[in-house]
Amino acid sequence: MRPIEVVDRLGRWSSGRGPLYVLLAARLRHLIDDGELPPGVLLPPDRALAGALAVGRTTVVAAYDLLQAEGRITRKQGSGTRVAGVARDGQVEDAPVDPIFLDSLEARDDDVLLAICAAPGDPPPQLAEAFAKIAPGLARVTDDIGYYPYGHPTLREALADRYTARGVPTAYEQILVTNGGQQALSLLAHALLSPGDQVLVEAPTYPGALEVFREEGAVLRGLPVGLEGLEAAIRERRPALAYVIPTYQNPTGSVMSALARQRVAGAGVPVIEDEVPADLRFPGEVLPPPIAAYGDSVISIGSLSKSIWGGLRIGWIRATPPLINRLARLRAVHDLGGNVPTQLAAVHLLPLLDGPALHQTLKTRHDHLHAELTQALPTWHTSPLTGGQCLWARLPYGDGTSFAQTALRHGLAILPGSGLDVTGASDAYVRLHFRARPDDLTEAVRRLARAWAAYHPPADRVRPRPAIAI
Repeated sequence: MRPIEVVDRLGRWSSGRGPLYVLLAARLRHLIDDGELPPGVLLPPDRALAGALAVGRTTVVAAYDLLQAEGRITRKQGSGTRVAGVARDGQVEDAPVDPIFLDSLEARDDDVLLAICAAPGDPPPQLAEAFAKIAPGLARVTDDIGYYPYGHPTLREALADRYTARGVPTAYEQILVTNGGQQALSLLAHALLSPGDQVLVEAPTYPGALEVFREEGAVLRGLPVGLEGLEAAIRERRPALAYVIPTYQNPTGSVMSALARQRVAGAGVPVIEDEVPADLRFPGEVLPPPIAAYGDSVISIGSLSKSIWGGLRIGWIRATPPLINRLARLRAVHDLGGNVPTQLAAVHLLPLLDGPALHQTLKTRHDHLHAELTQALPTWHTSPLTGGQCLWARLPYGDGTSFAQTALRHGLAILPGSGLDVTGASDAYVRLHFRARPDDLTEAVRRLARAWAAYHPPADRVRPRPAIAI
């Protein structure tokens, strides 16, 4: 593609706050994700695009480097810079595996087991019962247009009461109901970030959060799980935001101590506390209070999708009333408000989060997958957990990205660690969720073992890694 064609499509790319390379990368990212720059298309060389845009070559190089790190473009000596993916002529570029695996969120007709999207595949019977309970009340509704940008008052009250019972005193005005936890993240990123702002994240972490922050043109900086070294990073980086999953961290399953939670809450930077996995504890486990219990500026998000069913698009944000008001105005522009019957049904489903059935099912399936992996793949390292939804498996050699391609050819879709870690330090890992039925988990491990037997890693990654001390 000629530089002038790309320039025409970029439009007013430089308007906004932040470094030019971040603004350029953000605009190119939108063009790629929207399909205006399709997979396989050849992008202009650094110097040519820099000349057409009247910027320094380093601006284009930095923007290209950022997009390459995200897996959106590939760069090869002699063949130029291309949009990642499959070109129209059918030639395949060596693009990294898509960290989100968007197509895994939809039902598939082929025989590929989906080991990526960690959400329950079967809605519980209580879901239908909850809708049956609210049906008579809906028949009596009058003088209500049904638009609730903040969320339905009944659910907001129930969520505030639940936070209060967990040791985080919460008023009704501090709750905003969203269409799932992902919309909660999107609203917060849009409200709190500008292009070029730095965001501190755990490495590794939830890939959906990384995508949300990148969409706003943020620069991501990775810290060890638990945000170790947060204070020093704040002094050096002056971040706009920190994002953390303190309870059953996705993907490692770790739980942050109460002392570490106090440290994060008092670090002096806005913190988004992702509590979506926090309800996925095993029987008998007692959790520390949320980070929000230690600081008024902490923003908490939650969801029913990971605990009840992925199709139940109910999430929420707990924050200060001024921020909730600002988010509600943003939310109203997007969709005016959520589905009212679903919110009313959610009120009846909240008690399931503390019920024994969910916790025992999680433990049973975790134990099943861990035992199957230990027997079929003894050289892999997977630590047993006390809750959550995923095992973080370390390969003895090779890398997760190339192995994920081999696994896909054997009918198994897994998530490589490279898509979850902005530091690039998790190439040796893959994420495996245990939310499926035991029979499906057994079949997944069988295919995993077959794929591992057929796996031929890149030549520079054949040497076995040292064993992890237990």
